[in-house]
Amino acid sequence: MERRAPAAWKLGLLSLLYFVQGLPFGFQSKGLKLLLADDKTISMTAVTLLGLLSLPWSIKPLWAPLVDRYGSERFGRRKSWIVPLMIALALSLAAAGFTPYPEYLVPLLAIVLLMNLFASMQDVPVDGLAVDLLSDAELGAGNAAQVSAYRIGMAVGGSIFIGLLLPRLGWGPGFFALAAIAALASVVMLQVNEPVRAMMSGGQTDRPGFKEIARRSWQLIARPGGVWLVLFVATYKMGEALSDSIFEPYLQRVLAYSKEDVAGFALVGQLGSLMGSIAGGVVATRMSLLRAVGTTSAIRAVSLVAMWALAAGLLPPTPGVITTITGLEHFFAGLVTTCMFAFMMSKVDRTVGATHFTLLAAIEVIGKSPTGLVSGALVDRLGWEAVFLLGAVLSWAFLGLLLPMRRAQAIR
Repeated sequence: MERRAPAAWKLGLLSLLYFVQGLPFGFQSKGLKLLLADDKTISMTAVTLLGLLSLPWSIKPLWAPLVDRYGSERFGRRKSWIVPLMIALALSLAAAGFTPYPEYLVPLLAIVLLMNLFASMQDVPVDGLAVDLLSDAELGAGNAAQVSAYRIGMAVGGSIFIGLLLPRLGWGPGFFALAAIAALASVVMLQVNEPVRAMMSGGQTDRPGFKEIARRSWQLIARPGGVWLVLFVATYKMGEALSDSIFEPYLQRVLAYSKEDVAGFALVGQLGSLMGSIAGGVVATRMSLLRAVGTTSAIRAVSLVAMWALAAGLLPPTPGVITTITGLEHFFAGLVTTCMFAFMMSKVDRTVGATHFTLLAAIEVIGKSPTGLVSGALVDRLGWEAVFLLGAVLSWAFLGLLLPMRRAQAIR
């Protein structure tokens, strides 16, 4: 099948929506972790347990059927969900501006949880909108825009917030600026006219009931090769999540780099991720999506080995080496993520696109989250070098699933 780039307005709209969704997760996974890791009285176990604040991203399938079932046709099926959730996200970002760290840590953590709740709920109709807008031929380029924009949002909410916005604007104005971006996105979404709904087989409406949604969702897993698909999606990020969750704290606590220095390294990583996501879109248009995932995953594992080599003393801990490792790791991560998301989107039933893609995305989050959450406890027990080695091993082990995936009739 010949693949092509989507229309510019599709890329622009999806990029804006996914960018805003990346802001709260970027602050939670990067910004807040940089602040807490800088306090050496806080254990690594506690630092990495901050990942629990991303729990809403794991339970998105609970409300995904509501998105496919309900929504105003006059206002816009997906827009009915996206606009109010975007406004709620903007309000929660503004609320964070009134709860500075470290004076109001507990209320701040509660607000960050709310941010992730609103962003993850919004992600469901946005994914549904992407499925509605993108044809099979546009999946590679469309998902490159999606992943790139989300990662830029993470950079703005994380390393750029800590390294640039916080020192120059201060805590409150910095969050108010992020809230203004989310509010602007809701205004843009108000101007969008959604595409005409497709019809189900037999000429029925595409507004399926909950039983039909559940039946079709079960088919995603029960069909031949479905179990392998679940394992494939659940495990491809495990090693990466394990190593990434402790790399920046390692730089602060072992190599004694400041949080501002580490934020600078992280910014380089986000730029690398952006380039990797774009490159992933190109790769996804030049080969089969399954082969693209396998090839990019094999390359990605090399950067995780480099992290272990740094901790083992085989590489010098100079800023140049750390910048190179960070840039390459994020480049390869963006590369494989774009290919995997395009592969996932190619497997959904478009009639229940929001539910199917959300289910696969939740499987990805549930699969990778445990390794990130326990990484700090593993460091406290086993040491840095052993945990980085384990991350590299898990990344290579994932490649063993390629053979059964190729053999599965449903996903050839």
